[in-house]
Amino acid sequence: MNKLSPFSFYLLFYAALAAMMPFLVLYYQQLGLSGVQIGLLTGGSQLVSLAGGPFWTGIADATRKHKRVMSLALVVLLASGILFPFLKTLAPLAILAVLNAFFTAPVIPLSDSAILSMLGSEKEKYGRISLGGTLGWGLAAPLVGILVQTYGLSLAFWSYACLVFLALLVCQSYVFAGVVENHAVRASYRSLLASNRWVLFLLIAFISGLGFATLNNYLFAYLKELHVAESTMGLALTIATLSEFPVLYFANHLLRRLGSQRLMRLAMAVTAGRLLLFGVLGSLAGVLFMQVLNGLSMPLFWVAGVNYAAENAPAGLKASAQSLLGLMVSGLGAAAGGLLGGYLLGAVGGQGMFAATGILMLASLVLVAVLERAVRHPRTGNYRRQPGYLGEGPGEDVRQPGICRGHGK
Repeated sequence: MNKLSPFSFYLLFYAALAAMMPFLVLYYQQLGLSGVQIGLLTGGSQLVSLAGGPFWTGIADATRKHKRVMSLALVVLLASGILFPFLKTLAPLAILAVLNAFFTAPVIPLSDSAILSMLGSEKEKYGRISLGGTLGWGLAAPLVGILVQTYGLSLAFWSYACLVFLALLVCQSYVFAGVVENHAVRASYRSLLASNRWVLFLLIAFISGLGFATLNNYLFAYLKELHVAESTMGLALTIATLSEFPVLYFANHLLRRLGSQRLMRLAMAVTAGRLLLFGVLGSLAGVLFMQVLNGLSMPLFWVAGVNYAAENAPAGLKASAQSLLGLMVSGLGAAAGGLLGGYLLGAVGGQGMFAATGILMLASLVLVAVLERAVRHPRTGNYRRQPGYLGEGPGEDVRQPGICRGHGK
């Protein structure tokens, strides 16, 4: 396949996200909104991803109009970037934030579904294509930081709109796989949730999404407490971005050796450690040093999660399976992280917020380990399946071929 178009799409779309998303909380603070109001905007708006992701990917899977659905979403995001700087009060900001989240939700799942389809038997190379997103984020973050410091926060929104427009043009070259007409197509999301394997996976995605949202949404507010300039805030994102390159480039080797499940748990542990150390450090030098670990956090989790969803998704629900992953990480998990982070930011400040979230994630890691033991078969060690999971019988576990497992493909 031609890897240039998906690489370019990730570069442009993640550059757009880097241009606007980290500056939203600063914009809300500039307008004089309280910590609770900011939490409602950042977390509450993400709740609509619970409907937005499944709604749009479900329509795309059912109608086979994946490209049209994706294009519509990007057009709405472009419009939201243009409108944001003109809104100054809570109610219209909340409406636009909800629309932005609702139409952001399906973009990455649809893109992932197309790319994995286009890669065919080379799915383990997804990590290298997603390096485009890392490059885009790394280039946009410091440049937009300089523009914001020089010309004001409106430049973040204009930059976002321009980059989304370019991403819209690039994605027109995507090729989506046809939908398989069988019982799986007619199955609802309940068929996935009937699998203990999927329930545990989605719990891990939710917990991780909470931690990622706290880091992504409130890092700049935390740096503001340390009296850091906006251009230096961009530098913090650049360091984090550079750390992703080796991880994503060698992700296929990591997946073959460790498997997607172990990599997801590793990413959870690193995220919890970063949150705790942010809560302890309280200095710019310490924060910049900890940003080096970013590659082993969200990027590693996403590569592992996308591969896990692809290798375990029933036929006909590939895009929907990717949407469920995005829903838990960027929807429900992000909403919980946004709400909790906003409340803690106002109550105990940035350091206390990060420390409390880190402790919560460590406790969640222990919970995941306990639940994993509970849902495995006592003799085989395989996952039990609940009755009604797409034709599997009670208690059965039929292992599907993995994209990348610990002992080869």
